[in-house]
Amino acid sequence: MKKGDIFEGTIEKLIFPNKGILHIKGEPVMVKHVLAGQKIEAAAGRKKKGKLEGRLIRVLEASPLETVPNPCAHFGVCGGCSYQTIPYDGQLAIKEAMVKELIQDSCPEEIFEGIKGSPLQEGYRNKMEYSFGDEIKDGPLALGIHKRGSFHDIVTVRDCRIADQDFERILSGTLELCSSEGLPFYKKMKHLGYLRHLLVRKAWKTGEILVALVTSGQLENAFCAENREAGKEKENAFLERFSRMLQNLYLDGKLTGILHMRNDSQADVVKSDKTTVLFGQDHFYEELLGLRFEITPFSFFQTNSAGAEVLYRTAQEYVGDTKDKLVYDLYSGTGTIAQVLAPVSKKVIGVEIVEEAVEAAKKNAVLNGLDNCEFLAGDVLKTLDSIEEKPDLIVLDPPREGIHPKALPKIIAYGVDDIVYISCKPTSLARDLKVFTASGYEVKRACAVDMFPGTANVETVCLLSKLKIDYHIEVKIQLDDSGANGNSDSGCIGAFWDD
Repeated sequence: MKKGDIFEGTIEKLIFPNKGILHIKGEPVMVKHVLAGQKIEAAAGRKKKGKLEGRLIRVLEASPLETVPNPCAHFGVCGGCSYQTIPYDGQLAIKEAMVKELIQDSCPEEIFEGIKGSPLQEGYRNKMEYSFGDEIKDGPLALGIHKRGSFHDIVTVRDCRIADQDFERILSGTLELCSSEGLPFYKKMKHLGYLRHLLVRKAWKTGEILVALVTSGQLENAFCAENREAGKEKENAFLERFSRMLQNLYLDGKLTGILHMRNDSQADVVKSDKTTVLFGQDHFYEELLGLRFEITPFSFFQTNSAGAEVLYRTAQEYVGDTKDKLVYDLYSGTGTIAQVLAPVSKKVIGVEIVEEAVEAAKKNAVLNGLDNCEFLAGDVLKTLDSIEEKPDLIVLDPPREGIHPKALPKIIAYGVDDIVYISCKPTSLARDLKVFTASGYEVKRACAVDMFPGTANVETVCLLSKLKIDYHIEVKIQLDDSGANGNSDSGCIGAFWDD
């Protein structure tokens, strides 16, 4: 086929995370955002890694797996969820099969322990990052999630199934206020505009809520001011109205902080050049497994708190007995795993590249009365060289791209008996497991943990143990009649074993 050719076919197989394979005239074609068994219409694209890529135009017939009658109103348009038309047990079966296949070269089928589901299938997210924009060019202001496959268009996601109602109330109130004020959204290509993002975080156990409005510093045009000073005055009045609006909303949870963040970077990411507290405080608290954690706007924390308890209990089980052991928690985030292990360990050393997360981890350790945790800010690749204390056990929870290839040999060189690897991207895990198994480790236990119902994402936990090799050495010693070394035919055979 040529680029742009239109074709029809049925998806034969799904590969992680949501790419389908079908064959057209004997040629394999890969299409994103599909499900096995769907009949689709697509357009041929470029070739990549020997497979022709196709762009989905529309689904002609649903998959036999799709039996949920009323998915989210935004399903298929919003870029978030892929599996909402499939019953939850079917979603788990798909994810289990994909993880098992991805890691099968390193993890025998009899070792893989299946998948653990999330206690919550809807309303489970504790963090949402919404973007300002428009659904169609020059259309009304929108606030929500990017349309699937679009860099520009935004879908206002009211009634989102994976976030609870407080998120919708905050989103709707913010959108109505900003629309009535006539404030322009930030246009990424022109780098012009004011409104950029809305960050909402809510704790599962405590119900505490933190909200941050992210804007640019382009005040004169946004507020039709004659100069920056006048623009600043008008901005302050708007931010006061924003804060008051949120405080007057009916919420199931408790609003503990409202922030304004200034972001003048050109990158389309949620970040802050300057943060101002409009109400309350700049953090909130969540509780997991009997521990309490202070969470700031950019703290890494699992987005499904209920699922996180399942994940960390599994990690605890795989780690096993840590009494009198020094544990490395690499890519430690806000120190959640480190603090779960600290009460039953000699000491835990966490390493994390995000300084804000390290500071939060230190505060949380004090909050939980733990004095045997040490948290270091820095890249794992470089920081390992500066730690004098050597580990007895290592826990790894790297970002989606996995462990840096140059950091892997350093981790392996410690020669610890056990390593627990927590992964949020099975393809990265599969790649790294091959390095570990080629370096004298074997997978002893592994399972998937679903933290993201309705979506194609899944976490995986693996226990790696160092292989014990027996060396059998035979030595033949010739002795003469007196027992001294000589050329006598009499001999003595000795056998020695060493681990």
